This record gives sequence, C-alpha cells and structure tokens, in this order.
Amino acid sequence: MDGHRSAPAATLLAVVYLVGGALCFAGAASPMAPETPVDLLWGLGVAGVGIGAALLAFGQRLPSWALHAALALVSVLVGVLAWRSATPVGIVGLGPAMTAVALYAAHVLPLPSARAHTAFVVAAASAGAAAAEPSGFLNAWLALSVTVLVLAEAQGRLARRLREAADTDPLTGVANRRSWEVDASRHLAGALRTGDPLSVAILDLDDFKQVNDRDGHGAGDALLRELTASWAQRLRSADLLGRYGGDEFVLCLPATDERGAQELLARLEESHDFRWSVGLATVRPGDTLTGVLARADEDLYQRKRAGRQTR
Repeated sequence: MDGHRSAPAATLLAVVYLVGGALCFAGAASPMAPETPVDLLWGLGVAGVGIGAALLAFGQRLPSWALHAALALVSVLVGVLAWRSATPVGIVGLGPAMTAVALYAAHVLPLPSARAHTAFVVAAASAGAAAAEPSGFLNAWLALSVTVLVLAEAQGRLARRLREAADTDPLTGVANRRSWEVDASRHLAGALRTGDPLSVAILDLDDFKQVNDRDGHGAGDALLRELTASWAQRLRSADLLGRYGGDEFVLCLPATDERGAQELLARLEESHDFRWSVGLATVRPGDTLTGVLARADEDLYQRKRAGRQTR
C-alpha cells in the first residue's frame, strides 16, 4: 500500500467498518433466531463503529502496516461471526462481508498482498464455519468461497492495469509526470527528515524536433523508447526516471550527492549516441520539490546558454 494512497485506503476501510458495525447493530436489534448471539453483535457493532471512526480521524497518519492489521482484523471478526452463527443461513449470509474484504484488498493493494488477504478471510471464515454448530451448508459455502476468490483475482488484475495506466507514460513505459512527482516528493520528505543527500536532474534532448521533421514522428517515438530503455538499464533500483513532457525527462536520485549524480549521469551518457543536455540540483534544508526542480531547470538553462552540453 503506497504512502500516497494510504489516506483514501483508510477512508474506504473506515466505510467497511462502519457499514459492518451498522449491520451488526441491525442483526442485534432484530435477531434471525432465538440462538442468535445478540451480545456479540452489539459488541461487534460498537467495535466496528469505533474503529471506523478512528480510521476516519487518524487514517492519514497511519503506516501501511496498521492498515494491513485493520484489514486482517475484519477477517478475524468474520470468522468469529461464522463460529457463533446460529443457523446455516446466518453462516452463508457472511458472504457479502467476505466479498467486501476481498474486493477492498484487490482494489487498494498490490496483487500479491490482495491475494494473501483474500485467502486469509476465506480461511478465517471457513475455520469459523467449520467450528459452528449448524451444518448442511457445505456446498453453498464452497460456491461462496470460490466466488470470493475469483472476484478478488479479477478485481486485483483490473486494478493493477488501471494503476499502471494511471502512473506510466504509455510511449516509453517510465513514470508519467504525476506519478514521478508523487514518488519524488516522498523521497524528498525522507531525505529532509534523515539528512541524506538527494539529487534531481532534468534531461532535455538536443535537436529532437529535427528527428521528427527529418524522419517522422515514428522515428522520434522509437528514439524515446530506445533512450529510456538504455537509461533504465544503468539506473539503480531506487532511482526514479520519469517523462516530464515531450522530449524532457526527470531523474530523482535518492542517497546521491552532486558528485554521485555526475558519475551516474556520465554512465547514462555512454548508453546512447543521441545528444542531450542536463540540469542538476541537490536538496537543501527546507527544500520543496518545486524549488529543487526550479534550480535544476535554471542549471539546464545556464548550460544550454553557455553551450556546455553533455556530449
């Protein structure tokens, strides 16, 4: 669960808790059978509303592990409800709760984590159902469990494709401007907090318009793909490469001072024959991403103006 998605993820999970708490209150107020665990439902209703309210109030400041724990707790509570259910209908009726957990996980989490949470809610609910007194619901339960697993897988794959489309430049496959700025801001906040160095570079292709005019836009597109692919092979796993627009690209280099950034940029120069110019800036105390980019852009302008190019 990425940091910049934690606030909406917490809000959505709060809705799951609040709706679940409200349904528990409704079940306690109008029991399905004399054996219905009314006291448990009242208690779970209070817990659901309380946790939901806490997520709404503090969700933006919660670390991702806390949201994972809160989601896992829902699965545990579903298992408890299955265990204490008084009728087969009450057990199978937990299907919407299982589906809500699975679809939430598939929507907000990376696919491997979503699969793990879906498997956990199915396992917890199945364990509770197996320990419950009612019987005769096995076929319905198997169908329900398979349905939950299939729905979560489909939603998870769809959500992953949508996230990739939203975060990726469709031509080059690198981060688009919005995605790069979000991740670079996160790295900048970490550098300012720890005092580690961080550098930002703007890469501007020289005479790229001539390629389009002379060879056509198809050749220009191919060149952009070649350049970004060759750069990506020489970047470290933590480095962030993004397309800022047209023939301009940006690099965020965590844990890298000016000297280290120059060395890395020199390696990028060796990756392709096409000429490009660079502007570089390192983070200062109290910096913002806008300020760092402005200094890198000014450095690029000065280099171009003085005729000092990377090749």
